Amino acid sequence: MSTTEITQDNVETILGSNDMVVLDCWAAWCGPCRSFAPTYEAASERHPAAVWGKLDTEAQPEVAQAFDIRSIPTVMVFRQGVLLFRQAGALPASALDEIVGKVQALDMDEVRKQIAEHEQAHAEGRCDHDHDHDH
Repeated sequence: MSTTEITQDNVETILGSNDMVVLDCWAAWCGPCRSFAPTYEAASERHPAAVWGKLDTEAQPEVAQAFDIRSIPTVMVFRQGVLLFRQAGALPASALDEIVGKVQALDMDEVRKQIAEHEQAHAEGRCDHDHDHDH
């Protein structure tokens, strides 16, 4: 599997219709982005079950702004439309593999339950940010 260009026209469809989406936010003028590209491309070949998206922050400023991208490269991982991982900076291949493995192993029903509980706590004003989650 190769990478998919993410645009304003397809971002919602891709996030909504795929179980797992990995997203590389980059720009052509960014040296670290260019050196990270082959690592990202190789990871897409090793993990064909995920959609590996590339978001050109220069060509798609609205999408980059919606994701609040402040530095590039930034890697994000979504599962069933839920953002589960986000990190700025080029990642080594081993880290990409580890993140993909961990996100694939998550029980999404449990993740959604924790999100709902967190949002409920926020709504009731009792969120203390010292969470006692089982990971």
